[in-house]
Amino acid sequence: MHENWFHGKIPPGCANFGSTITHLVSTLHLYNIANVKRVVADLSLCNTHSQVLAFTGPSELADCLKDVNVMVIPAGVPRKHMKTFVEAVADNCPNAFIHIISNTVNSTVPIAAQVLTKKGVYDPKKLFGVTTLDVVRANTFVSQKKKLKHIIVDVPVIGGHAGITILPIFSKTKPSASLTDEEFQELTAIREEAVIESELQGLTKYEHKALEALKPEVKASIDKGIAFANKPAN
Repeated sequence: MHENWFHGKIPPGCANFGSTITHLVSTLHLYNIANVKRVVADLSLCNTHSQVLAFTGPSELADCLKDVNVMVIPAGVPRKHMKTFVEAVADNCPNAFIHIISNTVNSTVPIAAQVLTKKGVYDPKKLFGVTTLDVVRANTFVSQKKKLKHIIVDVPVIGGHAGITILPIFSKTKPSASLTDEEFQELTAIREEAVIESELQGLTKYEHKALEALKPEVKASIDKGIAFANKPAN
């Protein structure tokens, strides 16, 4: 391990996400049910200190997870496979941070939480639903609408990661941006979802209404994920 670097694993290894973060880790393990050696060959040519290794198929999953600090499950991973990955993490690197990008995050995160709980290794501080995309979209829309520099705009997004469960809190935008109800509705239409804890005091009437509307949707997604996690294996 190098100072603040991490030993990470990304399944499936063919996701473009791997090429983006490979320079941030000391050792990167790419895993897929299909061969990832060509992807690893490309990433190994990057001008960084990172070591990139390929692992293919269920027989190599345990070795892939050995000593891993961070696991990223990118978009496109079916729920069944994600459940398998999380079970493997619990067995081989139970202290690893797990970042889930695979949709629907509203359900996949509860699936992972349930699997880890059954294994006796669940730590809510180490399981994340990654929804940065929603924050980026909200920031971009506000900066364009109010003609602000993108880099300084920060719009908190709460709720979930699908449809009406995504709730940008435009009233708490930094720097402060005055928006009409019509602009709130226009900007909220781009939401996609993000699950975060947030101070919810001082919301506008529109935001309160949207918050109440998303709650049953989020709960339904969570219940769906828990039910899937508890479903007996075929």
